[in-house]
Amino acid sequence: MGVAPACDALSVSRASLYRQRRGPVKQVKRRSHRALSPDEHQAVMDLLHNERFMDKAPPQVWAELLDDGLYFCSLSTMYRILRMHEEVRERRNQLIHPNHPVPRLVATAPNQVWSWDITKLLGPVKWTCYYLYVLLDIYSRYVVGWMVARLESGSLAGRLIEESCRKQAVESGQLTLHADRGPSMISKSVAFMLADLGLTKSHSRPHVSNDNPYSEAQFKTLKYRPAFPDRFGGLEHARSFCYEFFTYYNTEHRHSGLGMLTPESVHYGYAEEILAAREQTLRRAYSTHPERFVQGPPQLPELPSEVWINPPRISDKSQHDPPAFHTPGDTTPNPIPISVREAKMPIPPLREAGGNSLNSHI
Repeated sequence: MGVAPACDALSVSRASLYRQRRGPVKQVKRRSHRALSPDEHQAVMDLLHNERFMDKAPPQVWAELLDDGLYFCSLSTMYRILRMHEEVRERRNQLIHPNHPVPRLVATAPNQVWSWDITKLLGPVKWTCYYLYVLLDIYSRYVVGWMVARLESGSLAGRLIEESCRKQAVESGQLTLHADRGPSMISKSVAFMLADLGLTKSHSRPHVSNDNPYSEAQFKTLKYRPAFPDRFGGLEHARSFCYEFFTYYNTEHRHSGLGMLTPESVHYGYAEEILAAREQTLRRAYSTHPERFVQGPPQLPELPSEVWINPPRISDKSQHDPPAFHTPGDTTPNPIPISVREAKMPIPPLREAGGNSLNSHI
C-alpha cells in the first residue's frame, strides 16, 4: 500500500510522517554581518570594566567616549552585551515597601473589636475645621466614645480610648483596636497607651480604603443626614450636633446590618427579647390572615452571629491562615458615650455625655 492511502486510513498527515523519518533538523545559528566580532565584543566589556567607567551607566560611558572622539558601538549594543553577562541591574538603593498583611478580624460579641477613625467637620470660615474622633464597636455598631476637638492629636485620642475602655470595663487582652494609618493612629503616645491597657492594635493596609469599612460607613451616615450643615458655626455647634446624632444613632437608629435593631439593644444584650416580641407579632399577623402570605410565615432578618473585617476566602482558608479571634471577658458596660470639652490646658478633660436622646430629624 502506498504512503497516501495508508496515511488517509490512519488519519495521519503525510508531512508529519516525512518529518519523523527525516529526524531532528540541526539548527544553524546564523550570525549577522553587522554584529561585533568576538574581539570587539571583548573590547567593549573591558572598556565597561575599566576603572574609569566601572561605576558609570552606559549612557554616561557612551557620551564620554564620543567626547574623546571614540566610538565602539551603539548604546543599545552596550546594554545588550551587559545583559548577556547578567550585569544590568538597579544600582541605586531603592526603597522597598514592606508587604503588609491583610487585617482579618472577627467579633462574635460586643467589646471584642473596636474600629476608630477621625474625620473633619468644616468650620464657619474657609480653612477652619474641627476633628471628630469616633470609637465604634464593629459587632453592635455602638459608638462607645466620641469627641470633637480643634486639633488632631495622639494624646487626645489616647485619652478618649482610655476613658472609653474604663466605661466599657474592658479587661487586658480582651479588645482589638483597628484603625487606618493616620498620624494619630500610629503615634507613639497611642501605641504606649494601648500597650499599658493590654489592647491589641490592628492597622489597615496603606492606600486600601475598605480595610476600615465600619468607621467609614458610620461617617457616611453622619454626613449624609439632611440636617448635616455645610459648615458649623463653632466648636459648640459641632459638639451639640454630634451629641444629638450619636444619641439617636445608638438608641433609635434601626441598623440594616443588625436585623433592623438598634446598636444599643445589641451592645447591651436585650436584642433577643426584641426579636422574640417581633416574632410573636408576625405570628399573630400570619394566623389572622394566612392567605396574605403566599410564601409562608414571614421571617425576621437575622442578627449576624459574627462580624468580620476582611473575611477569609476559600483560597485563604486552604493556606491555614488563622484569623485574629478574641474571646470576650465579663463586662459591666455603661451606655453613656463620651465627649470631650476643651479647657485651658494642653489636653482637654473628658466629660460624659448623658441625658435623654433627642428626636431624629429624618
